[in-house]
Amino acid sequence: MPGVFEAAPTAFVEDLCGNCEEHRTRVEATFGLLVRGKSVELRGSGASETTVVTNAGYGVLFEDCPWASISALTITGGRRDADGMATDAAVVVRRSSVVVRDTRIIDNEHRLDDVVVGVGGIMGREGAQIFIVGNRIKNNSWDGIALYRGATAFVSDNVIRGGRGAGIGITWDAAALLQRNRISEYWKGIGSFGSSSVVARNNDVFDNLGWGVITTGTSTMEAMNNVVTRNGNCGVALWSADARLTLVNNIVTENGWREEWVCPRVGVWVNGDVRNLDARHNDVWGNVEADYAGLDDLTGERGNISVRPLFADSLDFSLSGGSPCLDAGDESTTDTDGSAADIGSGGGPGGWNPGVQDPKKAP
Repeated sequence: MPGVFEAAPTAFVEDLCGNCEEHRTRVEATFGLLVRGKSVELRGSGASETTVVTNAGYGVLFEDCPWASISALTITGGRRDADGMATDAAVVVRRSSVVVRDTRIIDNEHRLDDVVVGVGGIMGREGAQIFIVGNRIKNNSWDGIALYRGATAFVSDNVIRGGRGAGIGITWDAAALLQRNRISEYWKGIGSFGSSSVVARNNDVFDNLGWGVITTGTSTMEAMNNVVTRNGNCGVALWSADARLTLVNNIVTENGWREEWVCPRVGVWVNGDVRNLDARHNDVWGNVEADYAGLDDLTGERGNISVRPLFADSLDFSLSGGSPCLDAGDESTTDTDGSAADIGSGGGPGGWNPGVQDPKKAP
């Protein structure tokens, strides 16, 4: 029903820690709503009409659910737990298959001065399988979406904006497909850490304070048809010797406006083994200190160019009719209409899907 529904926090102890060096670490936390061992649909009357105030670190906690979903409501009012090892978030999923769709996860902004981390948007933990589609994740005090310890997720058509930590962080041995998301105003944009595997396609990563996209640890990332622009330091980073990164059909432009913090003020930075970078048909242009660092300039090689992309719009990053990025993508890919692939987030096989709400047009 429409209205505001408040949960009372319940204290609990878990024997496993999502993001500790030692997995078997005791953690003290609180939950607002607990769904355990059931297939349940939590559906509101619309995100602007039904609001759940969780008043807890783990706002809605799913455990051992064969199937469950959240849709058409707002989740807010999370409260940071005192234990810094707690993976606090509006939605936390463990050993469950959960859909989160058409939901606002906003203003879970509470922090404690003696705990660095805050309250995130959605956290996937042990055995989680999460489908995160068409949500607005804004103004929370930690990562927008984070996956730990073997969690998997399909993350599509979300607006992830205005928080601390990373917009999307995939770590340990988690895996994710990230498609058509808009990620902005975080410390960092998209990151693959640990031994994780990430496919990132058709995302807009912009106006973050540090890096836009990073691959580190022993993780692997395939980044195709993304726009990475106006981030404070570097656009894209291959940060360790054993990480592997494939870059195809991306626009990496105008990064480096902020004093160096986490990486040089460049477009593409290799701080590892350059042999683990496969870069084809990217437009890397106009980054403050250099377009490439830690490797040779790739302009003119394997279809890579360095020209102004000529965006038609500085907010949705669509291409103007005269853009040199039109039809300039890798020959093995095509746009959704079968024509030669464009470089940038509107091109390639993962371009705009008319069957879902357009995140570029969301408020």
